[in-house]
Amino acid sequence: MLELYVPVLVMIALGVFFGVVNILVAEYIGPRRASKEKNSTYESGMEPLRSARERFSVKFYMVAMLFILFDIEIIFMYPWAVQVRQLGAVGFIAMVLFMVLLLAGYVYIIKKGALSWE
Repeated sequence: MLELYVPVLVMIALGVFFGVVNILVAEYIGPRRASKEKNSTYESGMEPLRSARERFSVKFYMVAMLFILFDIEIIFMYPWAVQVRQLGAVGFIAMVLFMVLLLAGYVYIIKKGALSWE
């Protein structure tokens, strides 16, 4: 039974080995001198105008959380779509109920104005 895990363990060991070797080689042969130019931020060839440590609006976090919520919806829908014929009417009704609950949540979000930027 344990011999089934040997190929997986070998691949994990090889991945860790190559990762560690790459880090050590880069550390050994890489440049060690830091300068102001090397430590500066570089974006599209433009000089930085102000600090990158600015506060973001809470709206960005709200949109991110809503994206995760509806992304999880898709994660649940994909296996259901693959097995919909085997699940029958009970599986279909369960998914319709799930979708109705998510639609109600989406309508609530729209009514509360969580997606408006004003």
